[in-house]
Amino acid sequence: MKLHFPNSAFLGNIDTFIRSIDTTNPAELTVSANKHWMSLHPVVLCMAYALALQTQRQHGAITCEPLEATNKHYLQRMGLLHELHAETGELHTHEASGRFIPLTQINDSDHLGEFITDMIPLLHSSPEQVEPVKYVVSELVRNVFEHADSPIGGVVCAQFFKKTNRVSIGVVDYGIGIQTSLQQSHNVDTDAEALRLALTPGITGLTSNLGGTESNAGAGLFFIKSIAKVNRDFFLIYSGTAMFKLLKTPQSQTVKLHANPLQDRHSIVENLPFWPGTVVGIDLTMDQTQKFDVLLELIREVYRLDVREHKKERLKQPRFI
Repeated sequence: MKLHFPNSAFLGNIDTFIRSIDTTNPAELTVSANKHWMSLHPVVLCMAYALALQTQRQHGAITCEPLEATNKHYLQRMGLLHELHAETGELHTHEASGRFIPLTQINDSDHLGEFITDMIPLLHSSPEQVEPVKYVVSELVRNVFEHADSPIGGVVCAQFFKKTNRVSIGVVDYGIGIQTSLQQSHNVDTDAEALRLALTPGITGLTSNLGGTESNAGAGLFFIKSIAKVNRDFFLIYSGTAMFKLLKTPQSQTVKLHANPLQDRHSIVENLPFWPGTVVGIDLTMDQTQKFDVLLELIREVYRLDVREHKKERLKQPRFI
């Protein structure tokens, strides 16, 4: 496997970075980086960390070219350099509070609860601002436990950007992927179709029934995408060989929530390097224009209406005995 950290890889321009990944030969990982400067979204670091953990599981070799970029300490403070066996020379550590949440491997619900508890004071924000971040991390990691069958669990990290008052979050696993998960209950032929279904409310790999099950309504990713859309932020999900990216809604346009993700302003990229599990990245602007519980209720209403309409359509379909 090969991974190169470019000069810049955030959600808006991450496509080039993803296309450059080589996930073949999982027993060996080679990492290189831009020699001058690296500006990287946390989800990029989560992917590198996941590849390193998977290589270690297989007792493979990890090789990292000597890092020369002037901001290489960023990878150190996020907790990545040790896993990559990187040569960096002397680096000065940075205190995390208020700026970033280092890379963390989460393997069970108890660890997730501890992570959320420890994460809150690091953000130095009001309870209303922190609530969406808690929700997004909890939902995404819970999805890993329920659907991914990931041998490394979930990898999480986040960074707060003071100038833009934005939190960027990455959650990555190296499990079975969305298509395989959904195929347990649905006919899914491509990774792109699997992403569409996964973002559609009421669809879950646990059942073919619209609305999901009592314990899993199949709405977690739809809620997270909707939170990003209301905030006019980026959201992406990458699994198998396909990636769905929610694009920012311009300030000149009214935000409308759609149950069908293809009605959102988006891009879908296929024929990407194969990622066995699932990669999710999201940006959240911390300036909330409405209370989080009110926002969730608006999203729930879209969910309820969509599931209701689909059930009506299904009942209208002719049945042949």
